[in-house]
Amino acid sequence: MPAAAPRVLVIAATDSSGGAGLTRDVQTLTAWGTEACCAVTAVTAQTDAQVLGVWPLPCDCLAQQIRAALRAGQVGAVKIGMLATAASVQAVTAELPSRDSLPIVLDPVLVSSSGGPLLEADGIDRLRQHLLPRVSLLTPNLPEAAALLQVPLAQSEAQMLEQMRALQALGAAAVLLKGGHETPTADAQVTDRLLAPGGQLLRLRTTRVMGNRRGTGCSAASAIAAQLAMGISLAAACAGAQAYVAAALMGDPWHAPKI
Repeated sequence: MPAAAPRVLVIAATDSSGGAGLTRDVQTLTAWGTEACCAVTAVTAQTDAQVLGVWPLPCDCLAQQIRAALRAGQVGAVKIGMLATAASVQAVTAELPSRDSLPIVLDPVLVSSSGGPLLEADGIDRLRQHLLPRVSLLTPNLPEAAALLQVPLAQSEAQMLEQMRALQALGAAAVLLKGGHETPTADAQVTDRLLAPGGQLLRLRTTRVMGNRRGTGCSAASAIAAQLAMGISLAAACAGAQAYVAAALMGDPWHAPKI
C-alpha cells in the first residue's frame, strides 16, 4: 500500500467568497499533496470588497473540533489562521500540542484585505502573550508585525529586523516577515525575511508581481505547514511557499512547484 499522505490540522474561519480562509487553506494543502483536517473558528460573510459579517463559534465547539481532529489520525503540522475573538485564542492555546512534537504555523489574521477587523483587540493581546510562545513559525506581513508589537510600520530593513527579533523575543520560535507591503525596489524584487530559531537571518527573494489577490497569506502559511508535515526544512519550506504564491500571482493556477 502507498504511504498515507501527511495530514495538516487547519484552525481557521470560513470565507463565503472562497477567496481566503479554510477554502484557500484546503486548496493549498491539496496542491502540495497533503490532507487537511479542520477546526472552524468562525463563519464569515465576505466579498472581495468587504466583510459583511463574522459569527464566532462557541469555544467549547472549537476545542472539541481540535481534540477530535488530533485523535482521528496522525497530524504532521498545524496551521492557524483567523481566530476572531480573545476566547478563541485562549481555547486554541489550551488545546494545541507542543511545538516540540509537531510544527505549528501561525498566520496572524488581524484585518481583512478590504480593511475589516478579523480579531478583536483583546484577542491580539492574548495572541501576543499566550499563543506566540506556542508556535514554531509566525508569518506576519509588515502591517501585522507592527500591529502585534503596537509600533509604527517598519520603513527600513533595520526596523524590520528589530521587529522580527521583538516578535521572536515574545516566544515565536521563528518569524517569516513577508515583504509584499515593502516599498518596491528598483530591481523589481520582493524580499521575505526568515529569522530562524537560532537567530540566523535568511533573505528569500522573488520577482515582484504588482496587484493584489486575496488569500495569499493563507496560502503561504498553509504551503509552509504542508512542507513541514512532509519533513522539509523550515528554510526550504518558506522558499517553496514563496515560489507557490508568486506563481499564482502571475496567473498560474494554485499548483505546487515540483520539489
